[in-house]
Amino acid sequence: MDQSNIVDLKSQVAHDSCAAFDGTLREGARRLLQAAIETEVADYIDKHQHLRAPDTDHRLVVRNGTLPQRNIQTGLGDIAVQQPRVRDPRPGHKFTSNILPPYMRRSPSIEALLPWLYLKGVSTNDFPDALQAILGEQAAGLSPSTIARLKRVWEDEYNDWTHRSLAGKRYVYWWVDGIHFKVRLTDDRPCLLVIMGTLPDGTKELVAIHDGERESKQSWLELLRELKRRGLGHGPELCTGDGALGFWSALDEVFPKARQQRCWVHKTANVLDKLAKKAQPHAKKLIQEMYLAETKADALAAYDEFFEFYQAKYPKACACLAADKDALFAFYDFPAEHWVHIRTTNPIESAFATVRHRTRQTKGSGSRTAGLTMAFKLAREAEKHWRCLNGSELLPKVIQGVQFADGIEIKSA
Repeated sequence: MDQSNIVDLKSQVAHDSCAAFDGTLREGARRLLQAAIETEVADYIDKHQHLRAPDTDHRLVVRNGTLPQRNIQTGLGDIAVQQPRVRDPRPGHKFTSNILPPYMRRSPSIEALLPWLYLKGVSTNDFPDALQAILGEQAAGLSPSTIARLKRVWEDEYNDWTHRSLAGKRYVYWWVDGIHFKVRLTDDRPCLLVIMGTLPDGTKELVAIHDGERESKQSWLELLRELKRRGLGHGPELCTGDGALGFWSALDEVFPKARQQRCWVHKTANVLDKLAKKAQPHAKKLIQEMYLAETKADALAAYDEFFEFYQAKYPKACACLAADKDALFAFYDFPAEHWVHIRTTNPIESAFATVRHRTRQTKGSGSRTAGLTMAFKLAREAEKHWRCLNGSELLPKVIQGVQFADGIEIKSA
């Protein structure tokens, strides 16, 4: 037997072994699922064994044959199960399996896979091939129409979420940004107004995603007033965002006590853009010394040094830096443990990187509504993995108005 035949034989043996292994797993899963359903039904009947039919000694709640066999799509392939039928003639009482709810045709893990593929950039037309590669030939029933139905469900979820009550909510910090995306079917380039917040326990959560007209003050005013109407009684202690947003004027009207922090990532990019390339490395180093300094005094020393170097040759870069001086250094009045979180809008930027990836893959959303609901669903999925703030035990002190200088609590005499 030549070498190529040996290789082919080994490949066939390996394939047959894998197939046999998968078959064993499927059969084991089928038996476990069937046993679990049988036990669930038996427990329900035993729980009601004391009930008797009128004028007889017969049990009222009993088994009554079986329902038709059902195939459930799973990551292991199709698993056939047959659920016992239960007769419970009492008005308003009906046995419903928690393990195998009515109309379930695929496992929750498969249901979770569908939005994951869509949100990660797989075109709906490529779904059959992608699912077959992952799940095997059993995935034939999962079609692009499933995604169309999912998107309608997401739209309903978004509408419910945007009308939820905010009564009793208290946010310590906010991060705000405007996220632009393309729409294929119109000339629109909508701007999503996004707010992410920190609760007093350090948990981050999505506060708002709003369909705005550019990043105008009016759009932000509508959003902030809507949050207030839904019960948000207190604004945050500090907001972090890009200085170009119309948000800041709106914030002064709706929550005037909130402090402002300009994002150092945005500011760095804006300042460097006004410098010659040869000057940028040194300028970037000075900017980093400003926001990484241990004290505000050291940060301001680096700020002054920047002006000594670049005021004469690059007045526009210096004017850009000077425009938000107070708001750039606001973070020094908050706990040092929080600085890494509140100096930039990185929490929002990283969360919405997948939105930008999805719109690149599909060359933009098909409609404005599709883009909005897609961004909402992505953000809600990302929210599950957002980590708590460092030093979260200090957040109640920030709410109470405890003073900090250079990140250290000022102790009262």
